[in-house]
Amino acid sequence: MVEKEKIALKCYLKTVEETLQELDTDRTGLTAQEAAQRIEQYGPNRIPSKKAITVWQVILRQFKSPLIYILLAAAVVSLAMGEYKDTIFILVVIVLNSGLGTYQEYKAEKSAQSLESYLKKWARVIRGGEEKGIDASQLVPGDIVLLQPGDKVPADLRLINTNNLTVDQSILTGESTTVEKNIKTMADERATSDCANMVFAGTTVSSGRARGVVVATGLETEIGKIAEAVYAADDVKPPLLIRMDRFAKQIGFIVLAAAAVIAVVGLLQGYGYSEVFLLAIALAVSAIPEGLPIAVTVALSISTNRMAKRNVIVRKLAAVESLGSCTLIASDKTGTLTVNRQTVQKVISGSGKSYEVTGLGYNDQGHIEDANGLKTEQDEFISELAEACIMDNEASLQQDDGKWTHAGDPVEIALLSFAYKAGINPKHLRYKTSYLGGIPFESENKFSATVYQKDDKVKAVVKGAAEVVVPMAKQVWPQNPGQPYNQDKILDFVNQLTRQGYRVLAVATSDSINKDNYENLTLKDLGSLSLLAIIGFSDPLRPEVEEAVLKSQKAGIRVVMVTGDHPETALSIAQKLNIAQNMDKVLTGRQLKDLEEGQEISAELKEKIGQATVFARVSPIQKLNIVDLLRKAGNFVAVTGDGVNDAPALKKANIGVAMGSGTDVAKDTASIIVTDDSFASIVSGIEEGRFAYDNIRKVTYLLISTGAAEILIFMSALFMGLPLALVAIQILWLNLVTNGIQDIALAFEGGEPGAMARKPRDPNEGIFNRLMIEQTLISGISMAIITIGTWYYLMEKGYEISSARNLILMLMVLMQNIHVFNCRSESNSTFRVSLSRNYLLIGGVLAAQGIHLASLYIPFMQNLLGVSPITFTQWLLLFSLATIVLWVIETYKFVKRKIGAFS
Repeated sequence: MVEKEKIALKCYLKTVEETLQELDTDRTGLTAQEAAQRIEQYGPNRIPSKKAITVWQVILRQFKSPLIYILLAAAVVSLAMGEYKDTIFILVVIVLNSGLGTYQEYKAEKSAQSLESYLKKWARVIRGGEEKGIDASQLVPGDIVLLQPGDKVPADLRLINTNNLTVDQSILTGESTTVEKNIKTMADERATSDCANMVFAGTTVSSGRARGVVVATGLETEIGKIAEAVYAADDVKPPLLIRMDRFAKQIGFIVLAAAAVIAVVGLLQGYGYSEVFLLAIALAVSAIPEGLPIAVTVALSISTNRMAKRNVIVRKLAAVESLGSCTLIASDKTGTLTVNRQTVQKVISGSGKSYEVTGLGYNDQGHIEDANGLKTEQDEFISELAEACIMDNEASLQQDDGKWTHAGDPVEIALLSFAYKAGINPKHLRYKTSYLGGIPFESENKFSATVYQKDDKVKAVVKGAAEVVVPMAKQVWPQNPGQPYNQDKILDFVNQLTRQGYRVLAVATSDSINKDNYENLTLKDLGSLSLLAIIGFSDPLRPEVEEAVLKSQKAGIRVVMVTGDHPETALSIAQKLNIAQNMDKVLTGRQLKDLEEGQEISAELKEKIGQATVFARVSPIQKLNIVDLLRKAGNFVAVTGDGVNDAPALKKANIGVAMGSGTDVAKDTASIIVTDDSFASIVSGIEEGRFAYDNIRKVTYLLISTGAAEILIFMSALFMGLPLALVAIQILWLNLVTNGIQDIALAFEGGEPGAMARKPRDPNEGIFNRLMIEQTLISGISMAIITIGTWYYLMEKGYEISSARNLILMLMVLMQNIHVFNCRSESNSTFRVSLSRNYLLIGGVLAAQGIHLASLYIPFMQNLLGVSPITFTQWLLLFSLATIVLWVIETYKFVKRKIGAFS
């Protein structure tokens, strides 16, 4: 029996007979007994898949935050000190946060879990000399597999017979065109995409038929190796979690430092140990922004819903902000920047007349126009070409119940689409004609021919590679004795189209068939050929992509293309998008060979990778390593892709973005899925991510500045020898109820204009940058001075402590009601931010004030908070004092704008 280690041998370097011998099999296939023994040896033909996430896993994920740990510690200490009200309040916020986060993330996971296996469920094999269908999971090395158009290749196969076989292997390599296959032995080692005598699991047969011997199954297949690399790679922590972890550590340090100071001061002033602990609890309550986890979760949930409306599904809440943080987008080409549909775009007649073809996709949308931009209607040449495209064609394209369906080779489908645009229905034409014979396409000949009868006339069509068909012709169509056939000029047109990234075919026709019997036709039997046209195909850009790339570049985001396609094809797309202008910005897989082999790369190559904007003909492992190097260079990298070949890089990136129509492996790996496959939707997602981060900053600013004010009030009273202005339960009331309503309302803030006009944030920048530190200190100190001044005045006037605290609590509520409007923009005046951008905030402020006013009259709340009703005059006076914080911040913003600090 074949040894397992032999499967790793490069079968494409061996002849068919050598491969069969190595695998201990023959063309009649394995016997049932041999297959049973091998399934025991190699295991089933499956690749691993990610287990569906459970609701408990999502719940536990909500507690992986240092800020939550601090809150839990505060709850434990509060409980130990007998402060049951504080404990309950803190636990309530933890439960609310985990509940909201669980709901959003679990819902997103479920919407993304429509995963299917990429190995075909059934395979046709030869076993014991007989053809039979088996479960593809039971395939083993040595099995002989039969392939026909439309089949998903069930394992990695060394081809042993082929008949006009072409394969779409874009899911594995990213190539936008089908690949011709044969059984010839390769002369040297080469990349997967260049192994013409191999087909690989998960790829699709476009045309032709073949037989192949299984050389690898399961994890040993190319797809299996990629899947294994994906599941072995570590998850990358999102930027928001990095920033929040850093922020939580800062808060923890501040709490511990302040608690130590308070303990020393309290003991020096004669407080007992238990009183010192209570003071520390009160300080912790002041310092910790209890409502922040909920507010962040709400802000991300809102952006998740907004993204969904813009065709972006977010699987993990933190990924919302991650997309907004990216400094570099490494985009796949096929299906992301392009439509992944071969399309006729250029036609040049044999006489040199040029035509443009509009419309995208496999349908009848679009038209044909001449060099003057005029639509071609009733054009004899276009009608003749459309007829030729239909008759020498084995594909199908038709509209059923309003939906377009197609099958066959993408280029031939594109020719049928061209015919529809020319006003000719392929089905109707074929009803009027009779197929007489033909010459099938062979990769060695690079052309095919069809002879057919229409009415009483017998005609022939030849279609194939331009460099082959153009020399076959003797004149141009229509035949004009006075017009010489300038073959060199036509080939110049071919070269021009090729350099522009087009795939070029030529079509010739003949009505001088030299044979009555149409069996075993040869080229000579077709008579004198007239060149009808050369046709330029491309996988065209999505119509919205050019603007989206430009928008990204204006936002300071570098866009690079990473593809398995040919360098010239990739460059032609990159030039249209202004990603690259010449080959200096292109690196190929051959140049990046060391990346695949895991060798140490030179400083020179690292520099080239850092400067390149197009990576072409790269393998999946190379793509992964490119992403890794870009990340290590200090970029926050968003990777887009749809194929199995993209999955390792999606996993390695800071944020993986899969296409909705892509492979399940890609979608299973990514954090974000774009349902319409459009690069423009990715850019919309980046904009929403920036809005989300802006709103998180606004909420953080609100909570930290009010928390800072509370700490300063607390410490000032202690140092001044005054009673505490607020007790712990009152501070919790402010943090969780008053601000707790307002911060959630603030999280609904609409995006500020210009979010995509600024550069990405420095990846190493924390939430607390210089701007937020300045605004937090100024607003916090202002509120503290107003409050402690009022507290000192009340104490001097002989107010009872409970009555004075009642007024101070109302003053703090009013200042928070007003200060939330300062937080709507870090740079613009409050009076220039339209209220229509967030009507919910108005309701939140009124609700917070209304709830507090109501608590003054409810006995239970009076007892809980130590409050009582106040007069309208007192309320107006406190409101006037509270507005001071608004004018202070307005002055600060005015000065900063004057000196250009916000630009």
